[in-house]
Order: sequence, then C-alpha cells, then structure tokens
Amino acid sequence: MAEATRDVVLLGGGHNGLVCATYLAKAGLKVTVLERRPVLGGAAVTEEFHPGFRNSVASYTVSLLQPKVIADLDLHAHGLRIVQRRRNNFLPLPDGQYLLTGEGQTQAQVAKFSGRDAERLPAYEARLDAIADVLRALALEPPPNLTDGGWWKALPELLRAGRLGKRLHALDETLRQELLDLFTISAAEYLDRWFESAPIKALFGFDGVVGNYASPYTPGSAYVLLHHVFGEVNGVKGAWGHAIGGMGAITQAMASAARAAGVELRTDAAVREVLVEKGRAVGVITEAGETLRARAVVANVNPKLLYQRLMRPQDVPAATRERMDNWRCGSGTFRMNVALSRLPDFSALPGEGDHLTAGIIMAPSLDYMDQAYRDALANGWSRQPIVEMLIPSTLDDSLAPAGQHVASLFCQHVAPTLPDGRSWDDHREEVADLMIATVERFAPGFADSVLGRQVLSPLDLERIFGLVGGDIFHGALSLNQLFSARPMLGQADYRGAIPGLYLCGSGTHPGGGVTGAPGHNASRTILADLR
Repeated sequence: MAEATRDVVLLGGGHNGLVCATYLAKAGLKVTVLERRPVLGGAAVTEEFHPGFRNSVASYTVSLLQPKVIADLDLHAHGLRIVQRRRNNFLPLPDGQYLLTGEGQTQAQVAKFSGRDAERLPAYEARLDAIADVLRALALEPPPNLTDGGWWKALPELLRAGRLGKRLHALDETLRQELLDLFTISAAEYLDRWFESAPIKALFGFDGVVGNYASPYTPGSAYVLLHHVFGEVNGVKGAWGHAIGGMGAITQAMASAARAAGVELRTDAAVREVLVEKGRAVGVITEAGETLRARAVVANVNPKLLYQRLMRPQDVPAATRERMDNWRCGSGTFRMNVALSRLPDFSALPGEGDHLTAGIIMAPSLDYMDQAYRDALANGWSRQPIVEMLIPSTLDDSLAPAGQHVASLFCQHVAPTLPDGRSWDDHREEVADLMIATVERFAPGFADSVLGRQVLSPLDLERIFGLVGGDIFHGALSLNQLFSARPMLGQADYRGAIPGLYLCGSGTHPGGGVTGAPGHNASRTILADLR
C-alpha cells in the first residue's frame, strides 16, 4: 500500500541518521527515519547484557562527537551529560612497570622510560594539535567532489578546493609536509621520528590500529593515529570522556531532539529495497511490504550494504558496483562487555585509583601489535591479542549494582572472515576466553571476578548493527577510501550514485567514530537540493 509522499525517508537510526534527520526537520522538511532494530542508536546504544548490568554495547567512548552538533541540537537540554576521564591512558607492562597519561603528568611519566622522549613530547603534541585543528575544521565541510561535467559543475568544487588550499596554506611548510606524511606512512615510522622508548611508541601507536585491521608498520596507519586525536570533550582538545548512561545516552538525546523537531521515528522497520523509478530513488519498500515515497532517500548505512544489498544491481551504475566490490571493510574488532564482582587489580599498579578510569591498553610494544596482526592473518585471530579495557562504572554508577562494575573490552586483531571456511559462530566463546585470559595476565584474578559477559564477533557486529565485516568505520580509513574518495570519486558531496539518493553515514567524509559530522554535512547538501 502506497502512502503520501514525504520530503525525506532515512534508512538507519544510528547517530548520523538522527543528526541528519534533525537538521532537515528543523529546516522545515517532513522526515521519516526507519530503524531495523527495536531501539534507536545504531552501534551507539546502551543495553542490559547481564541482570543488573548495563553498558555501551558496541561503540564505547566519547571524544570525536562534534561540539557544533551538540550545540545545534541542544543535546544537553535533551539530557546528555558527558564527563571527562580523570586519566587518559594506562599502559601496564609485563615487567611490572607502567605508563599513565593525563592530568598534566604525562611528561613525567614518559621520563621514567626516556628523558629524551620526555623533552620531545611537547613538540610532538603541539605538531599534532596544529594539524588536527585544520582537520577538525575540514571535518564539517564536504571535500572537493571530483566528478565529470562541465564548468558549471566543476566551479563549486574548484572553489571548495580553493578554500581547502587556503586552510592548508595556513600551516607552515614543515607542517604541510608532515600532514602529507601522516596520510601515507606507517604509525611506527612516524613515531620512530620522535621517540626511542617502546612503551611511549606503544601508547601512541595503539591509536594507529584502533579499528584498523593492519599492523602499526602498515603504510597509512599514521593517518588512523591522527584521526583519533581530532576529538575534544567539554572544550578540552584531545580528551576522552564518558556519557552518563553509556553511549546510548548520546543517541537517546539525539532521538529526543529529532522528535522535538518533528521527525517521525520508526523502529522494527527494516528496509528491503530502495525504490528506483526511471533512474531516480523515489522511496523505499520495507520488509513488511510497505512503500514509503519521498523526494529524497538518505542512507545511514555502510555504502557496501546500500549498493549491494538494498538496491537491485540494475539500479546501480557499473562504476559504483565495481567500487563497492573493492570497498574494503573489516576493522579486526572483537567486542566484549563483562559484568564484574569487583575492580581489577593490576600487577603493575595494584589497588584502586584514577588509572582505572583510563583507557587500559594491554599491548606493550609496536612489535607486539605487529605480531597480533600477522597472527590474525594466518590463523583468524591473534594468540596474543591487543586489548583495550574501559571500566565506565568508575565514572558512572548507573551501570552496575553498588560495589560491582562493568568493563568494555575492545579486542584486536581478529579476521573479519575466518580462513578455511570456519564460522565465527563456532569459535566465538573460545576467542572470548582468550581475551579474558589476556587481561588476566596483567590483572591476576580478573577471570574469577567475571559474573557474565556479552561477546560480539565480527559476524555478530554485522548481523546486529549492519557493520559489514564487523567494520566500526563503515569502510577502512585508508588513503584510497578517504576525503574525495569516500565512498568514491563523484560521491564525496553526500549525493549517491543516482538522483534522489544520498548517504549520511560513516562511509562518507570524514569517516568513522561517533562524530555526527557526516550527518551534519549531508543535511546541508540535501537541503540545498530540495530547496
């Protein structure tokens, strides 16, 4: 049964979809959001995973969320509260030493391992901050859209490229060269230029493999490191934080803002197909068989999922089909949430303290991370994996019963698809046991404190959240999948492969993370077209 045309139908009620929908509705458009799951929020949701214990299920920490989005949607008025971690990162080492950053103590901590590295640290941070400032600004602008067409199409892109050039010219010659290097070289090569101590390089190099199925020695991993320093929390650049109530508190605030703006939000509303007539996207057909027509169809899903599963092959141009065949997904991620009877006790720094509010990184060197990647390539998962643990209940007592705690385990590396035809369904618990044992090596007694656990393999992340290959970024952040090439040349301005179709998810510029930037940027393109 067909119904009256609306302005916009948007597929996917994750954070970027909610942001995009709210901007459009505030501009006066009639917008419907369709979410496949029974809850809004996409991968940024908080759910009970063990009786009495709640946690951020997939996405698990705050830093990249754009301050402009928070302000424009007035998310604080809709209940959002973000607190800064008291410490940034804690790196326990097998020999009993440790590195703990934040609260103005980072340089002194680094000096424990290398006086030279401690002296160089301020210059390193200043260099990255200057580059990150430029990229923060670019995150809220569409990149130049390289496409065929006459001068009337090329002119706006040339102007945009000119504005980009002006921003880059504001960097001095050394910083411009450094930015180019960061896009192309490995995290290890970049860090070797600055530091000599293995723990310092491990601490910073971890950001080069987060959500990146690669070695820190892989060319291009330096950019992933840079991507993770874009953020800020409550006005503090480079800080990390926690949303009270978990990551779902962010998307619930966004959903509240969307409703207040007049957006129609539907859950349990899976889309079967994008409806295309005469080469134009004109609506969608749901799994229930309902047809919803609209002037614009906006997809907040992985581009690969959109073009390969939600559209008929004959409706997708050949160049886009080929690009999606080569669109690289898979972030090497295995996610766990655990209910704990007590806080962990680390051999390197026993007892309670602010180190337990930090990101706890269990990967002592770049070589350890490299071996984890090589092991996953050969065997399907690392025998000595990389584990980052957060214990959000140290900052938020709403997540667990009094005296007990929840922990997020972000684990790498695992293969998106196991070799030899094996299924993640058959190895999920085996690998989960390995991740618990990895934490146990650094915090004896941890395994005995586990009351319950939620385990998400790459296959589970795809099934539940639509993260193709378990890719948390909707596509690797490699040079050929960034900026004007995200998701492909000619579609960098959030306009899809055919008229009437738009993309607003993490598979567009500036990429993954809970930022809201793709939703913000896409809304401006859609408004320009529909007006």
